[in-house]
Amino acid sequence: MRKVKKGGTVKVAVVLGTRPEAIKLAPVILELKRRSALFEPLVCASGQHREMLAQALAAFGLEPQYNLDVMRSRQSLSEVTAAVLGGLEPIFTSEQPDVVIVQGDTTTAFAASLAAYYQGIPVGHVEAGLRTEDKYSPFPEEINRRLITHIAELHFAPTEIARANLLREAIDAARIVVTGNTVVDALHFIRRRLARESSLRPDFGLDAGKHPVILVTAHRRESFGQPLQQICRAIRTLAERRPDVSIVYPVHLNPNVAEPVHQSLSGLPNIKLLGPLDYVSFVALMDRATILLTDSGGLQEEGPSLGKPVLVMRDTSERPEAIDAGAAWLVGTDPQRIVTAVETLLDEPQVYQHMATRPNPFGDGHAAERIVSVLSEWHHVTAAPERDPQRNWPEGLSPSPGASTSLDSLRLFRFC
Repeated sequence: MRKVKKGGTVKVAVVLGTRPEAIKLAPVILELKRRSALFEPLVCASGQHREMLAQALAAFGLEPQYNLDVMRSRQSLSEVTAAVLGGLEPIFTSEQPDVVIVQGDTTTAFAASLAAYYQGIPVGHVEAGLRTEDKYSPFPEEINRRLITHIAELHFAPTEIARANLLREAIDAARIVVTGNTVVDALHFIRRRLARESSLRPDFGLDAGKHPVILVTAHRRESFGQPLQQICRAIRTLAERRPDVSIVYPVHLNPNVAEPVHQSLSGLPNIKLLGPLDYVSFVALMDRATILLTDSGGLQEEGPSLGKPVLVMRDTSERPEAIDAGAAWLVGTDPQRIVTAVETLLDEPQVYQHMATRPNPFGDGHAAERIVSVLSEWHHVTAAPERDPQRNWPEGLSPSPGASTSLDSLRLFRFC
């Protein structure tokens, strides 16, 4: 394990490659920048998502110092993994970061963790501990995040359920801190921007509040092929049966998504197929939406944060908190099941209201502060942050029982 220098600033390499990673790591990067006397953030982009990644970072006023630009048409997972590993090796060698931060379960996050491990650099894992317990669902994310867990030294679990998953895998409780989810921080940041700058809020050609809007996102690798065809069949059925409903679908650039979606759904008057949206516009669209229909992970967190019912077009979810809270339903990819769930929410106001008013299980918007405060103590930095994240922790957001974030406990991490 590389020795961490004492004194001076701490260099934190934040590695990201996809739009969701950029959104969820932006609050952490901004908090590191805010504490610039203590930290030197180094943002490394793999370019696993190219245009969408740049758009997401720009929403927060961020640019990467390095961009590996690994995106190639129809590349395999092996090719992405190899490109990220090979691209990060010289960066880590020359920059000598004290710690590498990754988020979630992408191929970029896994490869970055492995690259750091090869050079003895400790890894902090944001959004650690999510599990479906089915290694093929979602694919390859479930295995990516499990492998990252056994590389990482610091585990920033978003919820108590995630923490419990880590404990079941024999991860030391002293290395786990429950922080909340940084996507809530990101949403608060963007909603403040939208409140200040109303010109950033596009109308998308939708009647202002007159008709229900269904926002669709479907792009996961496990949905490629027949599942996506079934999803498109359900969306087409809804459009034909409910002409008063607007369906808005920002379509992923991956040809495995774009080609079947445009082939199945183009030409219907109440379906709007958009290109990928910048995050500010996407948050504005989520605010305008009535129902979120998705196969993604992030919307399962963003929906409850905005009071929007979420229908998850998957058979499993690594975010049971939203489902347990009643803010999301698992509907799979069966067309009839999807249509029935959407129409239930449209036609039964009491059911809709129940889902829309569930408590948000994903935190209070201060996850990034907690993460950076842990890094501060871990690196023996004594300057106090502007607000003490140990005070007034909301229910369900706290250091792990039996493990404080004090300097003494963090010395257990073998980082110094």
